[in-house]
Amino acid sequence: MRALVMTFGTRGDIQPYAALAGALSRARHDVTLAIPEGLGDLVPPPGARSIDVVPAGSEMLRLVQEVLPDLSGPRDALKTLGVMREAMRGHLDETRRAAEAFAVDVIVYHPKCLGGPHLAEALGVPGVLSIPLPFYTPTAAHPVPFFGGVSFGARGNRATYALGRFPTLAYGRMINDFRAQLGLTGRVGRFDDPLANPDGSPVQVLYPYSRHVVPVPNDYPPTAHVTGYWFLDRDERLDPALADFLDAGEPPVYVGFGSMGFGRGAERRRAAVLGAFAQTGLRGVVATGWGGIAAGSAASDDVLVIDGAPHDALFPRCAAVVHHGGAGSTAAGLRAGRPSLVVPFLGDQPFWGNRVHALGAGPKPLAPARLEHGLAERLAQLVGAPSYARRAGAVGEGIRGEDGLGAAVGILEEIVG
Repeated sequence: MRALVMTFGTRGDIQPYAALAGALSRARHDVTLAIPEGLGDLVPPPGARSIDVVPAGSEMLRLVQEVLPDLSGPRDALKTLGVMREAMRGHLDETRRAAEAFAVDVIVYHPKCLGGPHLAEALGVPGVLSIPLPFYTPTAAHPVPFFGGVSFGARGNRATYALGRFPTLAYGRMINDFRAQLGLTGRVGRFDDPLANPDGSPVQVLYPYSRHVVPVPNDYPPTAHVTGYWFLDRDERLDPALADFLDAGEPPVYVGFGSMGFGRGAERRRAAVLGAFAQTGLRGVVATGWGGIAAGSAASDDVLVIDGAPHDALFPRCAAVVHHGGAGSTAAGLRAGRPSLVVPFLGDQPFWGNRVHALGAGPKPLAPARLEHGLAERLAQLVGAPSYARRAGAVGEGIRGEDGLGAAVGILEEIVG
């Protein structure tokens, strides 16, 4: 089998798909991985077969990294839509070149890669949608994750999945121009179902998250596959200064908000985090990311400020973790069996924060605006309640018992036949 895997985003977004590429290679399948430039170091060494890495989405990622840290809040994020439009056109062309350069048997695409299903149609191969959150398949169990932990009842919850049609609604003209370039005659309607193939058959969907975190709804169809997480396990070493800090005392609490820039509040967030550690007397590791928390030295010997560190190596050595609720950070914290506090900024982050709390693995999510006056109390709850540690440990054991990558490879082999 020759698979083209395409995805877009920052390092945390790329990691699961790089892990999938590695698993496919180890299973004796050839893989092409289309990702932004500068992230090739995430690709694992090839197994029995090759992994070709081609650039796609580099300009889009550059724009995100330049624009996002300067945003003042979630509403400002809408401003990126216009800025990104031309970069999206470039991304479509890059993925087309990748698909045409290799004789592929299947295309696995993140929905941010708008060309994925149309390239599959043009080449006459299966297109498999993949996203690490329960966003596309309608269910009565819960609404799309963008509504956090709210429920609208069975019918209302299912109705929210119309949001999955946003790409064709917002970028329909661009997508239809792309289809014309591919020689496809049928036009995409603005309200077309992203889970329906042109012949009416259902689109297969891979959901790389754990059923121990989000149970599989009873009304999911057999084409919706909750595989378990796709972890990219690499033998990464911690920075010597960080390793020395960890060895020097009790396990610290990790705090980091990843790529959640909104840089106008970074200084306040840094002061709130350091103030909370001073109030509680806890040891801490604070990761600045690229905009979430302002850089600078720590206020005491009990807090270490770092740019970042590999979560799979750091989190097991922490007492608890505080993060923005990205799918990858949530998975890493729970896999490590550590109590988690989510400080959600936007998107699906409130959903993951509510899932952590519902699982009993951490307190209620804390809004970023309440960091200054609420973080110290939540930190005390996070490390002071034995039930959080017990439940997080149980969830972590369940996650570690899954083979999400093996399941995904088996499903793709079945689809291709």
